[in-house]
Amino acid sequence: MNRRWASLLAYLVAIPVAIAFVFPYAWMFSGAFRRTRDVLSDPLRLWPEQFDLSFLADIGRIGGVPLSSYFLNSVLFTLGATVVGTVAAALGAYALVRRPDLPGFRLIRSGFMLTVMYPYMLLVIPVYIVMHTLGLLGSALGIVLFLSLGPLQFFLFEQFFRAIPKEVIEAATIDGASEFQVLFRIVLPMAMPVTATVSLIAFLLNWAQWFPVLVISRGPETYTLPVALLSLNTELGASFQGIMALAVITTLPPAIVFLIAQKRVMQGMAQGAVKG
Repeated sequence: MNRRWASLLAYLVAIPVAIAFVFPYAWMFSGAFRRTRDVLSDPLRLWPEQFDLSFLADIGRIGGVPLSSYFLNSVLFTLGATVVGTVAAALGAYALVRRPDLPGFRLIRSGFMLTVMYPYMLLVIPVYIVMHTLGLLGSALGIVLFLSLGPLQFFLFEQFFRAIPKEVIEAATIDGASEFQVLFRIVLPMAMPVTATVSLIAFLLNWAQWFPVLVISRGPETYTLPVALLSLNTELGASFQGIMALAVITTLPPAIVFLIAQKRVMQGMAQGAVKG
């Protein structure tokens, strides 16, 4: 009986919280079809007075580039950075866990973990200089490499690798397995839940990034959806309907991905953090 009342109380608390989180998204979706003067006169209304589709002209081409180009850039950059970042984080974390005694490894780990607290805004000048030196300014490769930086992903891999019993690796080494065989045949198969979680987290984080893309890009040809959304708000005015419509388009893919995989994300973070 107590459990039933506890469940009822939990639902009574969860439902208003869910409505509070869903309402802004519903308002944003409705705002895409409402004229600006209608929104200003009745801002909390969710159902449009009339369905105004003028936002299609506002977001069809932004800065002379079609919307499909921004969407394609978002998909390619996000997937590329997710793959590169996940592989690099896994290899780096495994190396640091296996050979922490190598010169400079502890310093590298401390410096890498420091980037968790380091805001992107402070990286503008060094990133611009590095990309200019490497000749990667305005290139898709430069954007992908910068987005691949993932201190959180590295932390999850490191904590999981530390939790693997040393006897497992030592037994494989005694049987003649090389370091690469131990990694790819034993360690990584065991780390599949964490690998999936890291990939999902990287996807969600990289999709939302706009500042690195804006810094490295030289034109709208390499802009992503978040940057295109920023471009709609200029000193010449803002297209309210266009901003609302593009905001829905920008946030919908990661929202769908997270809703589908949220249990996997939570389980993987627990495995990567609690076991460590």
